[in-house]
Amino acid sequence: MSIYTTLTELNITLPPVAIPAAAYVPFVQAGNLVFLSGHIAKKDGKPWVGQLGKNLTTEEGKAAARAIAIDLMGTLHAAVGDLNRIKRIVKLMSLVNSTADFTEQHLVTNGASELIGQVFGDKGTHARSAFGVAQIPMGACVEIELIAELL
Repeated sequence: MSIYTTLTELNITLPPVAIPAAAYVPFVQAGNLVFLSGHIAKKDGKPWVGQLGKNLTTEEGKAAARAIAIDLMGTLHAAVGDLNRIKRIVKLMSLVNSTADFTEQHLVTNGASELIGQVFGDKGTHARSAFGVAQIPMGACVEIELIAELL
């Protein structure tokens, strides 16, 4: 089944590529790999601000990570022209703005991993890292980057 059919069934519309907030590009292709820069969580078009373990719950963080996955797919579409060209999602790296005693970064990141798996099927099974960090640019609660392999 086409990736786009799955997105339609999930009622997901891919957003355009966000304009970088600093001195970097949204993606770089090296051989058959595409590296996407970190995308921060957004809510209503603005940074989704907060800290897990302080003023955001794990479920809210998971929703933020899911929203990032949609943005990442929009950037990946812009990078490769057709998401059906993806051979595999290789890796996600997730940074979770969290308190020192918050230990559910992996559960927050599941919001992105589960959606990627749902959209890409077996091709969406990926390696992953999830880190707790003291702060993320603009106070965002989560930032995720992605590496994909092309056919």
